[in-house]
Amino acid sequence: MAPRAGALAACALPALATPGDLAAWLGVTASELDWFADTREMNAAEGPLCHYSYVWVPKRFGARLMEVPKSRLKEIQRKILRGILDPVPVHRAAHGFRKAHSCVTYVEPHVGREVVIRMDLRGFFPGIPAPRVHALFATLGYPEAVARLLTALCTNRVPMRVARRGASSWLEAKRLGVRHLPQGAPTSPALANLCALHLDFRLDALAQSMDANYTRYADDIALSGGEAMRRSAVRITGLISRVAVEQGFDVNHRKTRVMHRSRRQVLTGIVVNEKTNVRRPEYDRLKAIITNCVRHGPHSQNRDHVTDFRAHLAGRIAYIAGLNPARGSRLARIFDRIRWD
Repeated sequence: MAPRAGALAACALPALATPGDLAAWLGVTASELDWFADTREMNAAEGPLCHYSYVWVPKRFGARLMEVPKSRLKEIQRKILRGILDPVPVHRAAHGFRKAHSCVTYVEPHVGREVVIRMDLRGFFPGIPAPRVHALFATLGYPEAVARLLTALCTNRVPMRVARRGASSWLEAKRLGVRHLPQGAPTSPALANLCALHLDFRLDALAQSMDANYTRYADDIALSGGEAMRRSAVRITGLISRVAVEQGFDVNHRKTRVMHRSRRQVLTGIVVNEKTNVRRPEYDRLKAIITNCVRHGPHSQNRDHVTDFRAHLAGRIAYIAGLNPARGSRLARIFDRIRWD
């Protein structure tokens, strides 16, 4: 392995000088390693030999493909996540998929600002191709053969028949048809954060130059600032888009929002005008559900057949309580009156 410098030297990553070392560390044989890495792409077709299961999930515009690794490959990816990726630090502006970070910590720096800019990165996971992942593993100090195998274990190429089934365009299907980070693999969130490191550095520097704040939650980007930023908001969205493109990401301009303080400012469903708060319609919907649970029983409200509906409601109440303790307390009092027998 190449010697590591600076912060990487303190990460204590496993020394994997050869493919044999990698196989031993993962607890597989050399032939199993080749099989799961599938570097010759012999298992790209659908069927029992394919390493992934595919599910198209509807969203507001189009659908999202979930690429779920099967149990053995998922176990290998989890070991790579724990042993190699988790110890490597990401930028402080990244709040998604990190311990002690959440959508609440993502929005907190933007509370009470004159203007909040929200932008979205299109196709965040599939938009990160295998060569960028390979470059990351090489940067971590792993030799070519090991970096190539680690990349193959953490990326996937979707069969075109699956890609065309739900893709909104030929370009989206083509992107899924080359090796990329699969949304559904345990390693993808950490790899995405690490691959976005230079994006975070540049946008954070842009924000600091305007006395503004920058945070990112997966594919959601937020910048906020004072009067000077408010006057230049349109120019700033253009700068953000240019930086994103230069770093290999694509901005979904349809989701760009410039939110002034005189109107409601919302990030990931959280209102940030004066303090973090839940949107009133969301609060009213949950209040109606738990009130009807009291009146008609919880089974009457579990329309989506959630396995543990009690824990589901309790989690939603806890989320609201974290944003607005008074509202959370009111919901909790109603929740305590539900009969679960």
